[in-house]
Amino acid sequence: MRIKVTDINDSCLDLYYRKKENQLFKHTEYENGVFMAESSLVIHRALDAGYQPLSFLIVENEYSNYQDVFDRCDSDITIYKVSEEIFQQLKGFILLKGILGCFLRNQKENLSQLLNQSKRIVVLENLQNPTNVGAIFRNAAALFCDAVLLTDDCADPLYKRSIRVSMGNVFNIPWTYVNKKEYIQLLKENGYKIVSFALRDDSVDIEDEALNQEEKLAIIMGSEGYGLEKETIDQSDYVVKIAMNPEVDSLNVASASGIALWQLCKKNRK
Repeated sequence: MRIKVTDINDSCLDLYYRKKENQLFKHTEYENGVFMAESSLVIHRALDAGYQPLSFLIVENEYSNYQDVFDRCDSDITIYKVSEEIFQQLKGFILLKGILGCFLRNQKENLSQLLNQSKRIVVLENLQNPTNVGAIFRNAAALFCDAVLLTDDCADPLYKRSIRVSMGNVFNIPWTYVNKKEYIQLLKENGYKIVSFALRDDSVDIEDEALNQEEKLAIIMGSEGYGLEKETIDQSDYVVKIAMNPEVDSLNVASASGIALWQLCKKNRK
């Protein structure tokens, strides 16, 4: 169903123009909330992962450019068409490339099942920058990590920026939230060795043989400003550091995750 919209204040565009991301997350009309997916590539990956689209917003006269997207949806899917001028009033429109999709969020992954099925997981603790969250998801999907866990003070992986930076790879790896105060004990009860990254004298090298041969690893990445909390480090089975130039005090958390996952997920590559 194609609907031409000529007034940006039309209520049918509320989800696209007037709702903030946290309002989409907690949208009361939909049980699990909704999210926005930008670009044909990301929308295809959301569809591949089984997410259900509610509607699409496109620049008028560009329907044929996205025929392959619409062919994958129900024939009555709502497609809002607007002028280039209206479309350009979208926040970040330069990156959108002419199409935006509104999708229903899926139910959260079953945590117990996820832990039972995984060998290598990454846990994000208090990461509040959507760019870093998206980059780590992309690394995790690319480097054979089995799943991602996030404490509930992290940025939402389904924020538009997180999805965009991940290139849609937030849809390609299982993830869910965990209780910040309880997750380490839960991981240990499920057979995981806890791996924290910190610049400490008692740390081991990332290539440590015993570390890399562990059956199940939970790789914990800390906040952008302060790193991991001391309590988390103190409960770890391994404190690990990445060897680097001593004149540089630290790595960006997303960059560190790429190095960590490349090394510690080698068993999964086999």
